[in-house]
Amino acid sequence: MKSNSQLNYHFHTPENPQSSTPIVLIHGLFGDLNNLGVLGRDLQQYYPVIQIDVRNHGISPQMENMDYNDMAQDVLALLDKLNMPKATIIGHSMGGKIAMTMTSVAPERIEKIVVIDIAPVAYPIRRHDSIFAALNNVTSAGAQSRQAATEIMRQDIQEDGVIQFLLKSFRQGEWKFNLPVLQQQYEKITGWERIPAWLQPALFIRGGNSDYITEEYREDIISQFPQATAWVVAGCGHWVHAEKPEAVLRAIHRFLGTK
Repeated sequence: MKSNSQLNYHFHTPENPQSSTPIVLIHGLFGDLNNLGVLGRDLQQYYPVIQIDVRNHGISPQMENMDYNDMAQDVLALLDKLNMPKATIIGHSMGGKIAMTMTSVAPERIEKIVVIDIAPVAYPIRRHDSIFAALNNVTSAGAQSRQAATEIMRQDIQEDGVIQFLLKSFRQGEWKFNLPVLQQQYEKITGWERIPAWLQPALFIRGGNSDYITEEYREDIISQFPQATAWVVAGCGHWVHAEKPEAVLRAIHRFLGTK
């Protein structure tokens, strides 16, 4: 199935790329194309780099569905638009699940994948209920400023870093992401349907303090990605690329053979 979604994106090509195969950076839930910017600014010295807003995020189209097959097709449609037959996909959390799905939807189009702190499993725990509550409370209160929104969100969210991350998508009293659809489609976002084994290189980067990738998911990873290698970044959580970007970039460059 072809995608009708025209994703918003930024595309940078270095003057003398080490490889013509582009890297696509895909953010996680509630994010936008700037979230992996710290990785993009480094990688674009060596590779063509595409940063995208996933559907229902940033200024990409708002759609009713958040099915991973559809989101994978969105990215493939963008690669078609840019006349790029193959790509390496790097995704964090939800973006990692999109990357993994792309290996099933179009395995011949994917050279390598880097999956940051997510496993190819359905997660049974609802991790974002307090966030949804905070976001809806900001909307219901009609808050217009970030300061007002911050005070409201602190009633449900204790971590100031999470609040500041969410506020990056707050503009003039509106959330840039499609909050009603994200909430309605949440089980699809946290869910997963097993995919055929993909025999190409895959790197899984995990935050040492994160419980998104644990030993219990090892078999799920190996059965779907037999060539997977793992890299644990100690002393950080789910936002490993934001907490320790240098360590994440070292792992990526080693995996890609940049240096």
